Amino acid sequence: MAEVEALVLGARGQLGTDLVRLLPDGAGIPREAVSVIDMSALKSLFEARRPAVVFNCAAYNAVDRAEVETELAYQVNSEGAWNVAIACRRSGARLIHFSTNFVFDGELDRPYVESDRPAPGSAYARSKLEGEQRVLDALPTALVIRTAALFGDSGSSVKGGSFPERIVSRALLGETIRVVADQKVNPTYTRDLAPAAISLAEAGLSGLVHVVAEGCCGWDELARVALAECGVTAQVLGISSRDLASPAPRPLNGCLASTRTAALRPWREGVREWARRRAMADPADRG
Repeated sequence: MAEVEALVLGARGQLGTDLVRLLPDGAGIPREAVSVIDMSALKSLFEARRPAVVFNCAAYNAVDRAEVETELAYQVNSEGAWNVAIACRRSGARLIHFSTNFVFDGELDRPYVESDRPAPGSAYARSKLEGEQRVLDALPTALVIRTAALFGDSGSSVKGGSFPERIVSRALLGETIRVVADQKVNPTYTRDLAPAAISLAEAGLSGLVHVVAEGCCGWDELARVALAECGVTAQVLGISSRDLASPAPRPLNGCLASTRTAALRPWREGVREWARRRAMADPADRG
């Protein structure tokens, strides 16, 4: 992206980390510095920085905990998203907001496209859908990017690291890995999503768009591929969502496709690069 003033809210997450890496110095705004639920802090930030483009990666994404911390999930994912949209509208900044495949119920027998009707099944999903709607109501020129099954080099602090990293770490401890096999997703590498989001921002796209890796798989297949790419041998047992009995329901078909933009590279290629970078990284940097 050209040397314009850019901000990344939620900059220490998996996606935020990779966006900050690609943008001019000083773009990253971690939650500890400015919370999206604090409109006064946002107003001061925008007045001081006068951003041309804002990437809102801030989210409450503890899916199961949101069933009991529902108010907090809505504060961040809905009210916070609206706050950012209003701040962008007042300042004239371009807004790129990120959402999730969880807004769909997963009952279709094909990947979901932008025109399909959402039907969220969990508190987290409902809060994210409401956030999408409030962003576009407040700022119709905003771009809302739905994506799926993100994994990155930095990992997710809320979830204890990226999914592939958690699988490899458990395998190295000698654990038998039990992973759901009946939930299908597009595993999307944040090093692929970040430059795609910047390109779409530069292109001026607005409204809803799905941006995911090419191809879908079950979480158990993703686990096996991650282990193989890291040269780790372990048994992966595919189980059903019913066996897992998570507090929050997940869509069995969480696969997305787009009628508006091309898919990113195949998910296996993203996992292969993640494993290569993992092998070169300092163990202390793995998330």
